Amino acid sequence: MKLLALETSTLLGGIAIADEAEGLIAESRLSIRTTFSERLMTEIDHVMKQAGISLEAIDVFALSIGPGSFTGLRIGLSTVKGFAFATGRPVVSVPSLEAFAWNFPFCRYPVCTLLDARKKEVYAAVFLWKEDGFIRIIEEVPISIHELMEKLAAHALPLNIGREGGLSGQKILFAGEGAILYRDQITDSMRDRAVFAPPEKTAPSPANVASLGMKKASRGEFSDPIRLVPFYIRRSEAENKKHG
Repeated sequence: MKLLALETSTLLGGIAIADEAEGLIAESRLSIRTTFSERLMTEIDHVMKQAGISLEAIDVFALSIGPGSFTGLRIGLSTVKGFAFATGRPVVSVPSLEAFAWNFPFCRYPVCTLLDARKKEVYAAVFLWKEDGFIRIIEEVPISIHELMEKLAAHALPLNIGREGGLSGQKILFAGEGAILYRDQITDSMRDRAVFAPPEKTAPSPANVASLGMKKASRGEFSDPIRLVPFYIRRSEAENKKHG
């Protein structure tokens, strides 16, 4: 089974091609600062030619569904929908912050992935590595850094994960553009319990979207491309104006 994955939820998006037997075949990254809507199709074509794979050879399409950039998510979803309708192939969707957490497999600390949500908020979620994968211990939420610090301090870990206590006394790994933007506030609140990911690990990886998408496809967890919508979490500015 061959899979084409798109990651368009952040400023650094990309494409990945994977095979169920061979693993990752190709990966490319590109910045949406430079007209992502125009470059995406060109880059997909380039990656597929370099990998020697045609669109007809792709068995399933995967995409990072959000939260993240409203514009980027719409572009990624419309592209995947177009591919699905043109080829008749199925689609799987992968939560962006979960794909992001997979930049840090086997991490000993809880992983808090943060994307800039504008309006002095971040999109945040917290994951913990258990056995052979991440479990989500705080669901995706748009939140201010101050409120997030309070939430982390008060959050109790699930009883079935094999660790005692809550998040308040633990070191936590922070990653993403939100962690860069609010690093001082996080450090002021958590002191030496705040650990920050290196700069090269600050965005979800298309390869991670492909890997998680492959797992979902093998389990038959497909999405209806007609009904599939981005996982925005909150309403866009246009929707806010429409609803007053």
